[in-house]
Amino acid sequence: MARDFYEDLGVRRDADGSEIQRAYRRLARENHPDVNKDPAAEARFKEISEAYDVLSDPEQRKRYDNFGGDFRRVPRDVDPEAYRQQQRAYAGASARGPSGGQASWGGGARGTGGARFDFGDDIDLEDLLGGMFGSRERGGWGPVPGGDHETEMEVTLEEAYRGTQRSLTISGPDGPRTLDVTIPAGVVDGQRIRLRGQGGRGTGGAEAGDLYLVVRIAPHSRYRLNGRDLQVLLPLAPWEAALGATISIDTPGGPATVSVPTGTSSGRRLRLKGRGLPNRRGEPGDLYAETQIKMPPSLSPEERRLFEELRNTSTFDARRVR
Repeated sequence: MARDFYEDLGVRRDADGSEIQRAYRRLARENHPDVNKDPAAEARFKEISEAYDVLSDPEQRKRYDNFGGDFRRVPRDVDPEAYRQQQRAYAGASARGPSGGQASWGGGARGTGGARFDFGDDIDLEDLLGGMFGSRERGGWGPVPGGDHETEMEVTLEEAYRGTQRSLTISGPDGPRTLDVTIPAGVVDGQRIRLRGQGGRGTGGAEAGDLYLVVRIAPHSRYRLNGRDLQVLLPLAPWEAALGATISIDTPGGPATVSVPTGTSSGRRLRLKGRGLPNRRGEPGDLYAETQIKMPPSLSPEERRLFEELRNTSTFDARRVR
């Protein structure tokens, strides 16, 4: 289903310009990637911005109200009422389901709202719809651009950090074809990569649609991902936590050192600024090392003696600390 720009902004279809502007400002603040670290926020921010760009422009809004999701593709000299009549004819043909054929919804051309029809051998779709896909001289709409397609691609966290090259095989009317795809460094989970002209074929010489790759970052055994920020566990010996220490840890970008303050407890998050996923358009994410105090699995006699001495000397009560 095509997106509804009014629903994207949460406004009525008769909303005035000031209502649309207020809705956009509120949603943009909530979903801006610099403020909202949810991986889906960036895509939502783009949807909100696109909806506002259209609805805040009186001419574009008028065309959107008349032609819906096809407003960018329907030629400017097409009468809105004629367009609606042909859309109703298309929908009626689909609902009737002529003998020997069937109507189904799928990845068709953009100008048809994504419909794909099969009416059998005895029905001429060109005659049925009065030349919708014919030449302009025959009263049709001329060339129809191809539809946009979308697919997901999974990458590892290391590939997302450094960038990678992938081969993608997609099927089409002329058989499968292989594309070489560049995944840029610093992609986040849910980010869309546009491959121009690699979607559905257009008709009548029109341009092909685009293919969008939705990047999915696979779960990692060591790191947890939150937007561009990474989190990793940092095991500490009791004396390192008590006395403080400088410890070398591995990050996706290479080794780094973290300073453990004196008196650190389990669950403390130590921030390594800029050590998260890179960002070509702004600040990189951070890496957070979460401390976890580990005890020796067994104590030597000397270790036991020292722990007993500490127990008898210290006045610390762990259960009274908040």
